[in-house]
Amino acid sequence: MKSSSLAAMAWRNLWRNRRRTVITLAAIVFGVFLSVIMMAMQDRNWADMIRLAARLGAGHVTLQHPEYLDSPTLTRAVEGTDELRRLAAGNPRVIRVVERITGFNMLSTARENIGAGFIAVSPEDEDEETLSLLEAIVEGEFFASAADGGIILGAKLAANLDVELGSRVVYTLTDREGEIVSGLARVSGLIETGSPSVDGGICLLPIDTVRELVGYGPDDAIQVAAFVDDQRVTDRVVADLGAAAPAGVAVLPWHELQPDLAVFIAMKVGGSKVMMFVLALLVAAGIFNTLFVSVMERLREFGIMLAVGFSPGQLFRLVMFESAWLAAVGLAGAALVTIGPYLYLASTGIDMSGLVAADQMEIAGVGMSSVMRVGIYGESVVLIGTSALAAILLSGIYPAWRAGHADPVETIRLV
Repeated sequence: MKSSSLAAMAWRNLWRNRRRTVITLAAIVFGVFLSVIMMAMQDRNWADMIRLAARLGAGHVTLQHPEYLDSPTLTRAVEGTDELRRLAAGNPRVIRVVERITGFNMLSTARENIGAGFIAVSPEDEDEETLSLLEAIVEGEFFASAADGGIILGAKLAANLDVELGSRVVYTLTDREGEIVSGLARVSGLIETGSPSVDGGICLLPIDTVRELVGYGPDDAIQVAAFVDDQRVTDRVVADLGAAAPAGVAVLPWHELQPDLAVFIAMKVGGSKVMMFVLALLVAAGIFNTLFVSVMERLREFGIMLAVGFSPGQLFRLVMFESAWLAAVGLAGAALVTIGPYLYLASTGIDMSGLVAADQMEIAGVGMSSVMRVGIYGESVVLIGTSALAAILLSGIYPAWRAGHADPVETIRLV
């Protein structure tokens, strides 16, 4: 019998018990729908967190002194940042490159002394795409130049210092020789991100002002931060830049600079994979049960078919066609059911701010968005689709084998 005839016969066989087939298809649709939404939440959430971490910190790829990671002091600067920026910008996957001076300082007023981290930046190079803090400026404005005399404080830090716009603040740090130096600045802006650790522990300074204070040259900095178009290519860019970087410069990916965040994401990704594997097993078990029961109910029929000339191979293909029809209809139905909720969650999302406290929306110093949105990578769609297809087809192998090995003499006697 031709394969087309077996496929048509398999389609009719599926609908001989409509209720069982519909329940099985519903299980496939629900399982694939749940897998897609879970994977889409994961892909979007972690990509957004990594992008935000890069915009808060030192980019996706950082070029810095080899010892700075273990001993972050201003004595460990990199020289020739102009050349390093050209090197990084020459990589086709790098979209932006900036240089920064980062560290810790002591902020003082007439009433308070508070330690805080600082990021010294150039307003000519930075914008909201490279430094997310800029979009959180709620009062005042960004620096007019890299040699500006201002300072931008986190809103909570300003409240703790009891200062406001225009107030004077003394900041104290160590220069490149390890000596203590101080600068005077006026508060020119306030930042409010909603992240307690950021709002209460960070300030921005103009990079040339800090360079002059700590004794850096015009092309000296703590780090050169590179941003890539897709965080998944970070390690490839690190390898390329690491091979071309001069001696005395370390090229590091974001997950080495922020290991707490990387470990958290890895744990969550691993947990999600386990959950999806369990879900796939449950769906496959349901499909196996449907096909196996269907075969056992039709053993007498299969025996007669063998007696009149059907081969075991044809019966095997017949049941496998039934499994293939379940896969085709189930995956098509899953696509139709999933597309609407996916588009809504991708564009509008779900506001979680009323359910989760602000201090719980922060992981390893990186804030999570209070609006849950989805966005799935193409390879994730392929993975889910192929996994579902494989699970459905594999679950039909034993029932198909059982059908092909029915004993005509024994099964015909069955009532």
